[in-house]
Amino acid sequence: MTRPPTKKQVRAMLDKIVESPTYRKSYQDTEFLGREELRPIRLQLELLKPELALTELDIRSTIVVFGSARIHSPEDARARVADLRRRSRLRPRDAALARSLAAAERLLGLSRYYDEARRFAKIVTKASQADKKRDFVIVTGGGPGIMEAANRGAWEAKGKSIGLNITLPHEQEPNPYLTPELSFRFHYFALRKMHFLMRAKAMVAFPGGFGTFDELFETLTLVQTSKKHGLPIILFGTDFWKKVVNFEYLAFTGVISPQDLKLFRFVETAEEAWSSIREYWKQRGGMVGRQRRTLTSAHLYEAPLA
Repeated sequence: MTRPPTKKQVRAMLDKIVESPTYRKSYQDTEFLGREELRPIRLQLELLKPELALTELDIRSTIVVFGSARIHSPEDARARVADLRRRSRLRPRDAALARSLAAAERLLGLSRYYDEARRFAKIVTKASQADKKRDFVIVTGGGPGIMEAANRGAWEAKGKSIGLNITLPHEQEPNPYLTPELSFRFHYFALRKMHFLMRAKAMVAFPGGFGTFDELFETLTLVQTSKKHGLPIILFGTDFWKKVVNFEYLAFTGVISPQDLKLFRFVETAEEAWSSIREYWKQRGGMVGRQRRTLTSAHLYEAPLA
């Protein structure tokens, strides 16, 4: 006859049960949620979490700002060039250092777009959040460079802005100017892309690399195919964009329609960009957010530029 376990043994037996991964509640079991088979659930969670937060904070519409993470403020860009020049003088035969210096000097030339992104976000935020409504809220990828500049401008205007960060092999930290309750981190690029455009009422692209091109051309495709209606697309820097993409040649060869060239507009200044967006929505009766409604002067087309 088997002896019954002692109280100590019973306690140990119960501890093993309670500590077993299978005993955890499913939604609290991170190992379980991380399994390959649970990817559909993780996708759903990445869709729902930001959506619920944005809805609870009454974020009605957004302006998406894209641009290079490598374009820094003029002050930081000048400091980097000065440092590389100093190092180059000490190592004049270092070819890699010479290439880094040349790239840094070119980025210094683009650093004015940091200030334009900052001013643009400041102008938009002052105009659209003056009465505490949540229309035309600036949203970025949450990282450095142009993204930081846009979030910084909104912060300087004492308004809210959104950051949609992404987990990368080399961890990308959020920039410090994000609104904490509107800062999100994604694992899946696809879900992040959805949140960029779900509330978007304008897309603004500054000079950038693969990430900027990815978002720009995806947005152009969605608008071209009418999968996304009512979205002005603004390209900062005529010279940059016309050098890196020959849009006219695409139309000339017939792979896009000449009408597709009207899907976007080139601008040089923050004032010009905001004026273009305001005019676009003025012509459409001020439809923003999820409902058709007339904007007040503090919201859109009668709002001051500064």
